[in-house]
Amino acid sequence: MPEEHTEIKIGIVGCGGRMGQTLIGAVLDQAGARLSGGTERHDSPLIGQTIRHPATGVETDLNITGDAEALFTASDVVIDFTCPTATVLHSGFATKHNTVHIAGTTGMTMADEDALRDAAKTVPVVYASNFSLGVNLLFYLTQKAASLLDEDFDIEILEMHHRHKVDAPSGTALGLGQQAARGRGVDLKEVADRGRDGITGARKRGDIGFAVLRGGNVAGEHTVSFNADDERIELTHKAGNRAIFARGAVKAALWATGRKAGLYDMFDVLGLPKE
Repeated sequence: MPEEHTEIKIGIVGCGGRMGQTLIGAVLDQAGARLSGGTERHDSPLIGQTIRHPATGVETDLNITGDAEALFTASDVVIDFTCPTATVLHSGFATKHNTVHIAGTTGMTMADEDALRDAAKTVPVVYASNFSLGVNLLFYLTQKAASLLDEDFDIEILEMHHRHKVDAPSGTALGLGQQAARGRGVDLKEVADRGRDGITGARKRGDIGFAVLRGGNVAGEHTVSFNADDERIELTHKAGNRAIFARGAVKAALWATGRKAGLYDMFDVLGLPKE
């Protein structure tokens, strides 16, 4: 274990939820990292509670607070899997206090993403729809397959998540759509088919379709299907536990520390080629 002064101080905003708790555990288990604190909404009943390791129950000397700006001040890196409104606010704190911002929030609009791009002019920002190594390999393979298979292969993206997920399609599914569109050299906004109900007519050639399932406690399943006459190619990733996303986010936090300002993604963190 590195000496304390060499440890990277990592804070977690939104630390009380399922993903936040998983992130707490991942930071506490990571050599070379030190948890610098965790926050929740000001009206959360968790405010003031001691932060504990979610698996072992071992207490830290930190309490959950409602002061996100103070957390950015006290941290080298802050990991943010919250909501778009909060993430935009946090990007301003990152800029103000020269803190690395790791953003895994989904459901971001273009305007929300502009806030991250602005922050990235001043500090390193790693923004990704999914921080899993396996999913990012799926992103790469999807782009590659789409570049090799012409429009005779209809592209469909199916995702399933737990019943509590509030956005659809998932950020990962949309990321897969972006990679497929990039491989085809098209704009996803022009070819995405995100809703089918009733008499929809025949499938439009070249479209990229999305389908969504919700139920149970599924951490995340994604399939990209390339469908031609008489043959189908499927690329699938199934997450057994959200810990894979937390470990990837912590890996990104360690990687980004000391980097020059810029907007990065997990392809950068993992050294995957960008085409």
